[in-house]
This record gives sequence, C-alpha cells and structure tokens, in this order.
Amino acid sequence: MSQSRTAVVLFNLGGPDSLEAVAPFLVNLFSDPAIIGLPQPLRSLVARVIAWRRAPVARAIYQHLGGGSPLLANTEAQARALEAALGEGFRVFIAMRYWPPFSTEAAKAVKAWRPDAIVLLPLYPQASTTTTQSSFADWQRAATAAGLSAPTRALCCYPEEAGFITALAGEIRDKLAGWPSGVAKRVLFSAHGLPQKIVDSGDPYPWQIERTAAALRAALAMPELDTVVCYQSRVGPLAWIGPSTDDEIRRAGRERVGLIVVPVAFVSEHSETLVELDREYRHLAESAGVPRYERVPTVGTAPAFITGLARLVRAAPPGPCPVEGVRLCPAHFRRCLCVLAKAAA
Repeated sequence: MSQSRTAVVLFNLGGPDSLEAVAPFLVNLFSDPAIIGLPQPLRSLVARVIAWRRAPVARAIYQHLGGGSPLLANTEAQARALEAALGEGFRVFIAMRYWPPFSTEAAKAVKAWRPDAIVLLPLYPQASTTTTQSSFADWQRAATAAGLSAPTRALCCYPEEAGFITALAGEIRDKLAGWPSGVAKRVLFSAHGLPQKIVDSGDPYPWQIERTAAALRAALAMPELDTVVCYQSRVGPLAWIGPSTDDEIRRAGRERVGLIVVPVAFVSEHSETLVELDREYRHLAESAGVPRYERVPTVGTAPAFITGLARLVRAAPPGPCPVEGVRLCPAHFRRCLCVLAKAAA
C-alpha cells in the first residue's frame, strides 16, 4: 500500500531579488486590494505612484542587504528544515505574495507532485487580512487555475504556538543573561504596524500580537520585567496603530533605559529586521540617548520553532483556526479568518 502524500505550502510576502526588481515589487505590493482597497483601475494607478515615490528609499535599504532581499533564501532554509522534521510523505513548497516564486508557480509544482492532501501554512504567526487572508485568496485563485482538487486545510494563525514561543523566549533569555548590571532595561515586543482603519474594520492582528506578548511574558516568568508592545514600519499619512517603536525608543532615551527589541511578528530575517531594526532604529536609539540597544534574532530555523510548525501541520484541523471547532479571536473581530472562511463557503 503506497504512503499518502501531503504537500505543505509555506506563505510569505517575498522580497525583490535585485535593485531593478524593487519598483515592480512595490507595484505588486500596493496593487493588492488587501493593502489598498480602491477599485480598479484607480488602485493600479495609485500603486504605481506610490511605488515610484518609495522606490529610491527602498533601493537604498536593499543596497545595505547586498542588492536584494534575503527572505527567499531564509524561507527556503525553513522549508527544508520543516520537510526534514516532517519526514517521509511530506513535501514543502513556497508561495510568495509579491515576488517569485508566486502562488501560480507553487500551485503548478504541487499539482505535478500529485499530493493526497494539502496544508497551507503562513509564516505569519498572527493573522491579518493584509497578510494571511491575502495569501490565502491568492492561493485559491492559483489552485483553481492549476486544477488542484486535493483536500486542503488552511491554518490561519499560531500566535501562542509552544515551539514559536519557546524559541523566541530562549533568545530573549540570552540577551537578558548578557545584560550589564546597573543598566536599566526594557523589552520592546515590536511588530509590523497596520493602519488604524484596517483594525477598526475588525482585523484581529493587534489582538493576536498581544497574545504572543502575553505568552512570552508567561514563558519568561519574570513579572518584574518591563515590557511594551509596539509597532514599526509606519508609512504614509494615515493613522496607524500604536504605540510606535520609534516613539518608544525616544521615550527610553528620555528615561535612560536600555532596550531589548524582539521582532514578534517576523520569523525570518529581512529588510525590516536587518535594516529597520538593526540600522535605522539603532541609530535612533544612539541619537536619543538610549544607554544600550540589543535586538533579538528571528526564530528562523530554530529547532523548537520548526518542531512547532511540524506539529501544526500534522494536527491541522479542517477549518482555518488552530484548534478544531474553537475560534481563537473574540466574536467582535469581524475580519477573523474563521468568519471570512465561512462567508466564502
């Protein structure tokens, strides 16, 4: 009797692989209706204007990274580690949202492998319509076009997954262990921000970020530890959720408190960790008078994290929520993916 075959599709945003790719990458990003909710053709026009304005700044960022994003290479390393952890009968594929390999390529590769089942696993621990739902919708279009008919399970979020929390808490402990005595410290749980209007529409992302932060506090078991949840990567004139990471850095400078910055929403190193956190915010901290600035690495291929992902794949329920029959987000979050999945059924 032949062994069953399960295809696992890892989702991530993707990143430009050259300086020439920066502008078209930005066009793809801002053309996503989950990012800019304008009707066509207005959305495409606005996307091109924004990309044209932001491309010079973005190119400077990627120049610091050798001319392109390391996100694909880091995601490939995670895919191979997860495949090894899952063992025979599993194959892991990658589907990026805004730069190759796109869902179209991944769906064709999955179809060619002829799986008995498919598990969709976003590398966004906390769900949002702007990331998770956008990737799922893009995959659905690609899977339909490829003629994929294998039973598919989609896991929307895992903000408190034990392996994820264990890996990140371990990195925080390492920073705390090396912290010099006599220097006050504060831990910033920094996540990518969202415009306030998206959250007001019922997006559960900041609530899930708080769940991750609470799980980390519990794992560290240091009730006296000063911790703050904050949000980075704010752009444009819209009001964004807060407090912002840069404002918290300035506050730490005024209070002469050192910082340990923890990227709680990113699981792979890329421009927003390697440049925004490591270069731009470090420079801000130095100029603001922060006495010490440390950044915790992302979980990457940490064994506890990869083991946790494998556990999620094996136990993935039929619906998108992490526990079968249990909705994680409270009922007032109208944009919870469990609600959206039921509405689309």
